[in-house]
Amino acid sequence: MTNGTAARPATCQTTPSGFTGGALNEHHLGSSLDDFLMEEGRLAEAEAVAAKRVLAFQISKLMAEQQLSKAEMARRMNTSRAAVDRLLDFDSESATLATLEKATAALGRRLHIPLV
Repeated sequence: MTNGTAARPATCQTTPSGFTGGALNEHHLGSSLDDFLMEEGRLAEAEAVAAKRVLAFQISKLMAEQQLSKAEMARRMNTSRAAVDRLLDFDSESATLATLEKATAALGRRLHIPLV
């Protein structure tokens, strides 16, 4: 103890916000999350999950704006309510392009997916 403070183990770091954690991995300091995910081989998966969640959110929002129930949405899409539930479920990976096109058409919209 020096000047009334306890010495920290050599593996601990204190950030400007006061967080004290384990040893920092300097390899990733200053890199982006995309860089990290790319190195781990998980970038495409993370982007696909994010895109699905955004689409589910947008469809849900449009349904609310149009005061459209899941049952009515299913009727307009010519599918089951369970299929609409899966479409709106952020964690479900079962949405196909055909399903997304049916959903957007049922909402009076078109599906547009740019390639970047």
